[in-house]
Amino acid sequence: MREQGQKVIVSNRKARHDYTILDTYEAGIMLVGTEVKSLRLGRASLVDAFATVDDGEVFLRNVYIPEYVQGSWTNHEARRTRKLLLHRSEIERLIGKTREGGLTLVPLRMYFTDGKVKVELALARGKRSHDKRQDLAKRDAEREIRRVLGRRAKGMA
Repeated sequence: MREQGQKVIVSNRKARHDYTILDTYEAGIMLVGTEVKSLRLGRASLVDAFATVDDGEVFLRNVYIPEYVQGSWTNHEARRTRKLLLHRSEIERLIGKTREGGLTLVPLRMYFTDGKVKVELALARGKRSHDKRQDLAKRDAEREIRRVLGRRAKGMA
């Protein structure tokens, strides 16, 4: 029986802190068998991962998928470059946006959808340190407001 629904393998929480997400894309990824087996065990890391567009194709670089423990000589290289599968129109759009300047392609999460590995790819702009501080301050303020409103709703204000 085939798997149904989504199962998140790994997410890149640091990317949302370091980048302003402008747009997201879902891409398939070309993997070898031992990589899929390693991912089914939930072992992967998107830290320092990024995507590039080379010769009209999109490649995912620096993703760490450890070798499969029960693998033999057919095992994969842990940090190899992997090709992403996108529609031609999406690739053309990405080429135009990344050439604009200041925009990068960052993987946000990797997950299984109906048994197939997918990558959520974000078109992002890097944040400066003062932007990060503003985001943290805004998040803290919203959390404080929710806390006060929750207390008021419970009659504890």
